[in-house]
Amino acid sequence: MAYDERLARFRQAHLNPFNKGPEPPGGGGGGGAGEDDPLPPGAPPLDSSERPMDLGLAEDHFSRPVGLILAPDVQQLRRAIEECRRAILALPEHSERQKDAVVRLIHLRLKLQELQDPDEEEPNIRVVLEHRFYKEKSKSVKQMCDKCSTIIWGLIQTWYTCTGCYYRCHSKCLPLVTKPCVRSKVSHQAEYQLSICPESGLDSQDYRCAECRAPIALRGVPSEARQCDYTGLYYCSSCHWNDLAVVPARAIHNWDFEPRKVSRCSMRYLALMVSRPVLKLREINPLLFNYVEELVEIRKLRQDILLMKPYFITCKEAMEARLLLQLQDRQHFVENDEMYSLQDLIDIEAGRLSCSLTEIHTLFAKHIKLDCERCQAKGFVCELCKEGDVLFPFDSHTSVCTDCSAVFHRDCYYDNSTTCPKCARLSLRKQSLFQDSVAEAEP
Repeated sequence: MAYDERLARFRQAHLNPFNKGPEPPGGGGGGGAGEDDPLPPGAPPLDSSERPMDLGLAEDHFSRPVGLILAPDVQQLRRAIEECRRAILALPEHSERQKDAVVRLIHLRLKLQELQDPDEEEPNIRVVLEHRFYKEKSKSVKQMCDKCSTIIWGLIQTWYTCTGCYYRCHSKCLPLVTKPCVRSKVSHQAEYQLSICPESGLDSQDYRCAECRAPIALRGVPSEARQCDYTGLYYCSSCHWNDLAVVPARAIHNWDFEPRKVSRCSMRYLALMVSRPVLKLREINPLLFNYVEELVEIRKLRQDILLMKPYFITCKEAMEARLLLQLQDRQHFVENDEMYSLQDLIDIEAGRLSCSLTEIHTLFAKHIKLDCERCQAKGFVCELCKEGDVLFPFDSHTSVCTDCSAVFHRDCYYDNSTTCPKCARLSLRKQSLFQDSVAEAEP
């Protein structure tokens, strides 16, 4: 009898809270038998293996933690997921119980994915058609797959991003990628299509998408044909998402910066090319400088900066202060005054480039003319009038000799249409040296 009492006390102290059943009528003050699940009279007690499986869907206080999933196979998990979905639809919208059910559904799906691919380890890097795909670590960002045009659920799906062109796709879509990386085209052939929407018609494409070759038609059967304003070609809805981008041909020929609808491939190409200085406006459209005053102002500022560059290269203080790094985002501005990028033109139209470049020009001129004695010593005195302050080639009231780079007042240089005094001295010096060499050579 003492043994039975000890066994009853042991069972009462180790009751499983997850298998707690409803309390019998009359309150919860009963003994150990009243706290277990009620059984019909004369029925044998249920074995632990015969108890109904609880997947954490109960709403009582003693429900299992969300992370505790005891389903042994995929089929039971799928049934639990379906039951959880029906429970979510039946619960009031935006209620706390519905939110808890959604969390349970997510964990059930995660467990299902682990059971379906238990040993599969996705590599961190994959190379496909010159794409260099890296596995993304973020689990909370919702993106769109560029291949299948569906949502990438980062919490339950593995996805990759190309580090070159930022092409995104599911792990399952990687073997289906057919388009090479756009960055390889940018590296080998960095140039724009400079004809405005060069359309050739659907018949030239055999009524198929220019990228994936899927059948398309203007009527939308079997798939809608969407035109890319950059290439002039037609694409299906999976390859053309109606993305908007500034078209270079319209900006150069019409000074039109209104974003137009382009395909996904064109959008990635334009995004990679937007900061590359590949546009030589003087050759493509020289008349543009006659109609856009901002371009003339920017060209003058760039020419002045090129004249300041020799001062900074030979100045210790300027090199230590790294003044030229003020233009590190537009390195071509300290190399030439002819090449422009599409981003330069966009900023000129918006008025941003003129303000920033004027500030940099003022900073450079202040260093040369006021702050640095070495740079001041490299100034010029007008040899024609020999009056006035020290001159610099980037001053607005000066003129520079194209042969010897001597600096004069603009009025003096144009009024005295004679030869540059410095060029005349250099010419006389060369003649005297030649005569001396001839005299020494004679016996």
